[in-house]
Amino acid sequence: MTNQRQGPRRRGQGELEGLVLSALRDADGPASAGWVQERLGGDLAYTTVITILTRLLAKGAVTRERAGRSFAWTPVSDQAGLAAHKMRKLLDGESDREAVLASFVTSLEPGDERLLRELLSRAKAEGED
Repeated sequence: MTNQRQGPRRRGQGELEGLVLSALRDADGPASAGWVQERLGGDLAYTTVITILTRLLAKGAVTRERAGRSFAWTPVSDQAGLAAHKMRKLLDGESDREAVLASFVTSLEPGDERLLRELLSRAKAEGED
């Protein structure tokens, strides 16, 4: 008979980053890592929260300011902004941007393609103002 003991579900890095960003957006102002940890129910280790915040800082998704001996953290972008940053980073790493973008666009569902066209048209119109 095997031991079927299960621990807590392991979450992916992107999911944890999203949870931390969401917690920071709920704060009334800059928040400490301890506050974020408590807000998330305390099931993450403090060091894990610090690691996630540091990764988000490197990605430009949060800022920090000195608060005593630690830091207070503030979100710069939301989950959509973080996903867009990841997409730009992937695109920047490719030598044939046109091929990558063409492949991306042709793989979109019709509704997503229509939405992308509308967003591009809107951005172009705003740029002409």
